[in-house]
Amino acid sequence: MKRSGALAELSTALRCLPGVGAKSAQRMMLHLLQRDRQGAEHLARALEAALERVALCAECQTLTESTLCEICASPTRDRSLLCVVETPADVYAIDDAAQYGGLFFVLNGRLSPLDGIGPQELRLDRLEHRFRTGEVREVILATNATVEGEATAHYIAEMARHFGLRPSRIAHGVPFGGELEYVDVNTLSHAFKGRQAL
Repeated sequence: MKRSGALAELSTALRCLPGVGAKSAQRMMLHLLQRDRQGAEHLARALEAALERVALCAECQTLTESTLCEICASPTRDRSLLCVVETPADVYAIDDAAQYGGLFFVLNGRLSPLDGIGPQELRLDRLEHRFRTGEVREVILATNATVEGEATAHYIAEMARHFGLRPSRIAHGVPFGGELEYVDVNTLSHAFKGRQAL
């Protein structure tokens, strides 16, 4: 049965979420309208408030409600370390899991010429400005281990070297608790290339 009006509009709107297809969107729509109208109202208000208040940090381009995010505004962070990541989710992951006390720069994507994403779309001119200030000494490249992520890391490493900065790359390899026989060839190759002395 083809739906129209508010039901169809809500179902279509929910499909903008990653991994949500037509059936999942329909289930969410029915749940919100049949069983959790209070939750639906809360979701609508929270989403509207976030859209009004949240923007990109003026320094690192992560999501924030202020001009500067909490990390950039913190006087205790090491301003000589700059970790370049693809998304705000990467900032959360590294800040929660790693003992990293430096700053971040969020690309909000990765270089992908086939998709029309080049240095301008990633606002690498802002990153270059950070390099020019003289505050940064080391650039830690924490892009994903994909073809585009590696190309992005290489491009930014060259930019960093141009300004006399030391680029480094996060290690890729065998996950903690992983067994070698189940690790793919590319991961093992990276693990051997990134080995360290004990």
